[in-house]
Amino acid sequence: MPIIKSAKKAARQAEKRTARNVQIKKTIKAALKAFKAKPTAENLSKAQSEYDKAAKKGLIKKNTASRRKAALAKIAKAKNVKPAKKATKPATKAASKAPAKKTVAKKSAPAKKAAPKKTATKKATAKK
Repeated sequence: MPIIKSAKKAARQAEKRTARNVQIKKTIKAALKAFKAKPTAENLSKAQSEYDKAAKKGLIKKNTASRRKAALAKIAKAKNVKPAKKATKPATKAASKAPAKKTVAKKSAPAKKAAPKKTATKKATAKK
């Protein structure tokens, strides 16, 4: 059991992080199990997305996620499942004709400080 305050905090943080990591691993395993049970484009996308999220959060390395996603794609290809294409927004005619205008923010000068009020001078106080 930690005695030092910073060690106590580190133990609390480790506990929270462990719980978060276990939850992420569970979602990955669930998505993988769902894909293997019923290989569809939607399940493939979901499983690959979970791997990407885990890699982004640092739970697994980027190359590990890539390797596992490639294995999923290989399974999908064997089962004749086509990966879902990403939906892209069609460009509008007005947007394609007119280039986007860049707005330039004008820099304003820093506000000037008000001059301090002059108080009675030493001579005025000395005459009293």
